[in-house]
Amino acid sequence: MKRILNLSAGLLILFSFARGQSTKTDVLSLGTFHFAFHNRDLIKTDKKDQIDVLDKKYQVEIEDIANQIVKFKPTIIVIEQSPEFQPRIDSLYRSYVLGTHKLGREEYEQIGFRVGKKLGIEKIYCVNDWGRNYNSVDSLLDNDTVARKKFMDFFYHNPDSAKIKASFPADVFATKGIKAELRMKNDERNIQNDLGSYFIGIFKYETAQDPFFGPDYVTGWWFNRNLRIFRNIQKIERTPADRILVIYGAGHMNLLNIFFKSSPEFRLVKTNDYLK
Repeated sequence: MKRILNLSAGLLILFSFARGQSTKTDVLSLGTFHFAFHNRDLIKTDKKDQIDVLDKKYQVEIEDIANQIVKFKPTIIVIEQSPEFQPRIDSLYRSYVLGTHKLGREEYEQIGFRVGKKLGIEKIYCVNDWGRNYNSVDSLLDNDTVARKKFMDFFYHNPDSAKIKASFPADVFATKGIKAELRMKNDERNIQNDLGSYFIGIFKYETAQDPFFGPDYVTGWWFNRNLRIFRNIQKIERTPADRILVIYGAGHMNLLNIFFKSSPEFRLVKTNDYLK
């Protein structure tokens, strides 16, 4: 009898564990560089160092990357576009599926649209957000042009600028290819180091009236922004059987991956397991 009870208890524990695990939705977060090189990020790429992803050799490589991501079998794809642009993305994606739209340079088209079409996914979700600042931050940056100029000068030319740039590995897309670049950007050590860059530079900015202006700015600029992006993903109707592909600028993964790992609703898989 005791052996039967022990066996029953063990089966119950295994069942409960399996049931708990099955309630999580798998997520693959693909951190990328911005294929169109809009140069809106803190670290910019000089024109001479940029590549044209529409060149044939890169198109062959991107097709291979898309085929490898397909093996994850996502059922939901989310991209770095704001919800206000959802109708435009819907229209472009429908046209691409029908064969009447030629892919542009954006990574969400080159990878997201390709993967979606290959798997018969009907919709690509726009989940971006720009964050919300404290009133004191907006007040200074919106109303005081002198203070704003001083702040922006510090933003781009602060004492830690060289240290921040050095914390990012050198780009390799031009020498080793796009896949090598993506593997580097999705390496967990590089993602962790990237988060550290948000605790120097502008984080240390102070004004005479507000010694915590820098932390308050970074709260809205980065932490609040990514929390809102995560919330937009969380709001998408899904089941545990769904699998989510997140295509975003690699810098966002230093927070989004933490959120996915910590959440009781998601299970983060290793991106580089799919970028062979």
